[in-house]
Amino acid sequence: MSAPGNRGRRQAEAERNDRALLQAAREVLAADGAHASVASIAARAGVGIGSLYRRYRTKEELFQRLSALSLEHWNEAAERGLADDDPWRGLKGFITACVEFGQGSLSPVAGTIEVTEQMAASSARGDELLAALVARAHEAGVLRADVTAVDISLLIEQLGTSPLLDQLRKQGRDDLVGAAMEARARLVTIAVDGLRAVHTEPLPGGAPSGGLFTERWARAPEPPATGARGSGRAG
Repeated sequence: MSAPGNRGRRQAEAERNDRALLQAAREVLAADGAHASVASIAARAGVGIGSLYRRYRTKEELFQRLSALSLEHWNEAAERGLADDDPWRGLKGFITACVEFGQGSLSPVAGTIEVTEQMAASSARGDELLAALVARAHEAGVLRADVTAVDISLLIEQLGTSPLLDQLRKQGRDDLVGAAMEARARLVTIAVDGLRAVHTEPLPGGAPSGGLFTERWARAPEPPATGARGSGRAG
């Protein structure tokens, strides 16, 4: 029978490994897309593949967990934004928190994993919260009138990844990461300021539809299995 102290240490180590795996999966996904390998994720996290599979039975299960956590973070950031008395500050804080978290870095797995009930429910809640943030900012006259909730979501996705940071991390250039993060923060501020109502030139094209998100996450049907006869493939 294990001593309570040993159980506590093992549990703490398992939680650290899980956090490392999730962060590594996010970083490898950002760099390699949906083809990110389990081996690369485990290596980035500094754990063995066996440890990964003890926690997540499949790569899909890992990505589902990552997606669920990302949606939870989105909703928590939106709730904090709505709790702020200042509509602009609340919206800006929400966008910044999502960008810094790397929201949108999971887009490469869209259509490759099954959307669980938990993911669907969290996503629907996130849509409601963002709609409330945008409506409040419009009513206060601080957000340009032609900006929609989908515009905000797409902006977060675009800003949530940084090719420069990904490249520097892959090169092991820790000496430049800090400066790259500061440069990224400047770009985020420039982009978010473009949402202010002081800008009068209309945005080009029509407003994007929510289908740009929802239709991407519909899992593509598996190709039909091809039998040996008529396949044109030898043994």
